[in-house]
Amino acid sequence: MLIFAWGNPSRGDDALGPALIERIGAALPAHPEWGEVALLTDFQLQPEHALDLAGHGRVLFVDASVSCATPYVCAPLRPRAGFGYTTHAMQPEALLAVFRQVTGREPPPAWLLTIRGYVFELGEPISAGAQAHLEAAAAFVASLLSGDWQRPD
Repeated sequence: MLIFAWGNPSRGDDALGPALIERIGAALPAHPEWGEVALLTDFQLQPEHALDLAGHGRVLFVDASVSCATPYVCAPLRPRAGFGYTTHAMQPEALLAVFRQVTGREPPPAWLLTIRGYVFELGEPISAGAQAHLEAAAAFVASLLSGDWQRPD
């Protein structure tokens, strides 16, 4: 299992993904039942990240959102070539398509967990509202890692 979050820790609620990774990483030693969990963070998705998906049975991408329902939304992903790719930004669906193109194999099953944020200004901390959403999302991810993959929202 790979949990891959991105966001800028210096931009308020954009730090929700990396903050979730920190929480899960801190909880891992107390939960051997979660099995092998790899954690990865970056400021944004890059084509090079396609190779980070190799060897994982499933992937949970995590990002902050200004428009998703509160407190979070988790949805399955499918590879889509050319979807949301520019020189400065890449969507996880495009990353899955790059994995397929580079390796010649199907990417692992993947989901996108978006956590609702409000404040994305430089130098701001995570807002109180987004902090509550982070707590809910962390509990959701813990339930997934404990085996509740039947209904990732």
